[in-house]
Amino acid sequence: MNLFAPSPIVTREIAAVVASYLRLGDTVVLAGEMGAGKTLLVQGMCTALGVTDPVTSPTFNLVHSYAGNDATVYHADLYRLKNRDEIADLALEEFSQQGGIVLIEWGDVGDDIIGEHLEIRISLGKEDESRDISVRAVGKRWDLRWPRLVAATKMYASTDAEWDDL
Repeated sequence: MNLFAPSPIVTREIAAVVASYLRLGDTVVLAGEMGAGKTLLVQGMCTALGVTDPVTSPTFNLVHSYAGNDATVYHADLYRLKNRDEIADLALEEFSQQGGIVLIEWGDVGDDIIGEHLEIRISLGKEDESRDISVRAVGKRWDLRWPRLVAATKMYASTDAEWDDL
């Protein structure tokens, strides 16, 4: 599913819609170049999940945890990690198994070991402050929710033919 956000406000709106479909035990992998808006998406999801603390990128701490309304949100950043063992040492799967929601920036570096997740790729758009956002489900965990998420984000669907062909 390809979405378009003409501004940071709309990027946060999309994040809030996605967050409304997250359930305990879910993992979201965020990918995109430096400065594309991964942390902005995480901030939007955290706000929608009831997190009131400031949400910052955990680049040097690797994982931050935040209390949300119904779940603990674990926010990880894998940018500095170099191998699979370092990713495994973070025990991200355990956080989701304990009933948390795990949001992983630069998660595509460990995509093959993360397991079932929702993947969100964000890139700079052609217009100032705009973003192109691609969302896909990896694994069966999203089978029942996926059609509803697609319907809920229809108003943000990309109309750029080049982007749709990616």
